[in-house]
Amino acid sequence: MRFNSFYLKVFSTIILIPMLSMSTGCAYSQHSGDKLETSPYTDIFGEHVLVFDDSMDTEVIKQTLKALHEQQKYNEFGTKRYALLFKPGAYDIDITVDYYVQALGLGRYPSEVTIHGAVQSTSSTNNNKVTTMFWRGAENFKVIPRDGHMIYWAVSQAAPYRRMHVEGSINFDKGSWASGGLLANSVIEGRAGLTTGQQWMTRNSAIGSWEGGNWNRVFVGVEGAPEDTWPKKPVTVIEKTPLVREKPFLTYTEAEGYAVFVPALLRDTSGPSWINKDEHGELLSIADFHIAYPDKDNAASINEALKAGKHMLFTPGIYKLAETITVTRPNTVILGLGLPTLVPQKGQIAIATDDVPGLKLAGFMVDAGTEYSSSLIQIGSPDAGADHRDNPSSLHDIYCRVGGASTGQAETTLTINSNDVIGDHFWLWRADHGVGTAWMAGQNKHGLVVNGDRVTIYGLFNEHFQGYQTLWNGEHGSTYFYQSEIPYDPPTLEVWNDNGKAGFASYKVADHVGHHRAYGLGIYSFFKGEPAVSKNVRLENAIEVPDHSGISIHHISTFAGRNGGINHIINGLGPRTEPGELKHYDGFNGSEE
Repeated sequence: MRFNSFYLKVFSTIILIPMLSMSTGCAYSQHSGDKLETSPYTDIFGEHVLVFDDSMDTEVIKQTLKALHEQQKYNEFGTKRYALLFKPGAYDIDITVDYYVQALGLGRYPSEVTIHGAVQSTSSTNNNKVTTMFWRGAENFKVIPRDGHMIYWAVSQAAPYRRMHVEGSINFDKGSWASGGLLANSVIEGRAGLTTGQQWMTRNSAIGSWEGGNWNRVFVGVEGAPEDTWPKKPVTVIEKTPLVREKPFLTYTEAEGYAVFVPALLRDTSGPSWINKDEHGELLSIADFHIAYPDKDNAASINEALKAGKHMLFTPGIYKLAETITVTRPNTVILGLGLPTLVPQKGQIAIATDDVPGLKLAGFMVDAGTEYSSSLIQIGSPDAGADHRDNPSSLHDIYCRVGGASTGQAETTLTINSNDVIGDHFWLWRADHGVGTAWMAGQNKHGLVVNGDRVTIYGLFNEHFQGYQTLWNGEHGSTYFYQSEIPYDPPTLEVWNDNGKAGFASYKVADHVGHHRAYGLGIYSFFKGEPAVSKNVRLENAIEVPDHSGISIHHISTFAGRNGGINHIINGLGPRTEPGELKHYDGFNGSEE
């Protein structure tokens, strides 16, 4: 629907009283108190996807974005989700991205949607510290800051800045501790960096320079990356990204309408995939997708569409599933807009795939339900074994959550059984605050279990589970950047121990594995609870791996909070980490057999 003279006349009246109602034409919103409701004047994706074009009144767009910001800025465990879509053009606005909001440019390349202003995430008060700035994202814009002002993307986990071109500088925190995050497939012409942020992962980007950071920074395929000066500065630099597929994204043209571009598989790359405007891939018409809506669709209708050969596009909202969503067709694309959230209702797996090649799953969350699930996401059947090296599957911006918003339980949040899978940014979280966080609230053993061979993960954030955070059983696996806090609240070492060893290693490579490598790992302990208990709770090993010649772990950081600590960094080696201490360890190379 185009912005026409009738709506312009109506909206010019409405904008005089913006605190009561305001509009964007194709994307219309009403604001009353702290509640923002959308009207039918949206596009095909439903009322929680607001679609803008540059013919709309700029002041109306600003008022709509302001209303959404006021509604969502503190809404950490809320139920509303939104996507903000900007059609190709130029806009003189600031886009502030808050909880459960995703801002997306709809150009084929970032320069086709230019923002004169900011695409930002900012902390607002001391009650909204950057350490809890989660679940948001921005993709596919060119940003020209006003008067050379710094852009702030102040975030922690599950808040990627992707496919962005900033004609200036950016900081990834703002005035408070941050625990993030991810910059991927982007250009920052000026300075990029951190002030107090604990860690950061940058992949396939070009930056003018990097400054700052504390515990762990990893750069993979980044032009302009800082010098690898480990351990003086905890920086890990990998010159080329060995294997990656960039995240699929929504596009729009006046001639063709909406489509989804699926980037091609890339090997041994550095810098952004789009920089020369010759990006290879496949453009899929929106007609090839089943567009799912939380108030209309259920697991049965979604499965019916998948069986009929459709790809899947989830619009924002919460999908309560009575059965498993099952993906059986090779090369299926499942794309979420505005962080749609799947919740199993009967203890089943929320989404499971057959052992087929070329799957692309991107941009959605899964919350554990109240009934115990063996896994929330399962890639490949338990007996998977096919070779998919020529057409790997890829998972992008996948977030799993146990507790926080609602009480839930799952043995594992993400299980990868298939061979040849690429992981591109995961946050797997047993909640440390919110509801359902008590130790006995449910069974929550692992964040990630990898059984497939040749699985590669870039940006693995995995925290607070009661067993191994990561359990790797497959051969020839690789991890580039790992961030993990072990659980805050184990009641005693009698309850939390691995066959007598204090606690469970965060990153565990099974004893039978012969080949594995990992780069840039940060593992932290923050034991809380009764002082008599928490001061005596310790972790024996942050990492455990087999002592084989094919095992190589590079650059490990550990930190301990005010109680307890970590006895060893890896396999009984490395210094103790006592309360308040940060330790760095070069790594581990297995011995010859």
